[in-house]
Amino acid sequence: MSAIGSSADNALAESFNATFKRETLQGRKSWPGECEARLDAFRWLHRYNTRRRHSRLGQRSPIAFEDAFQLAPTTLAQAA
Repeated sequence: MSAIGSSADNALAESFNATFKRETLQGRKSWPGECEARLDAFRWLHRYNTRRRHSRLGQRSPIAFEDAFQLAPTTLAQAA
């Protein structure tokens, strides 16, 4: 992070918040209760982190992106 008040530091958070608002609040006036609102937010976050395609990841979901780079597990060779 850089200096206090740097707009560059907020860009990622602002982009994330805008996406969250656009994809969860668009066309919605309210939820029946707090529990339903929290569940909606959790569902969106789960989808965002697992299934939603991201342009930065080459239009792949985070799971697909990570799976493409999974390497064989490495272990330290026993000392002779």
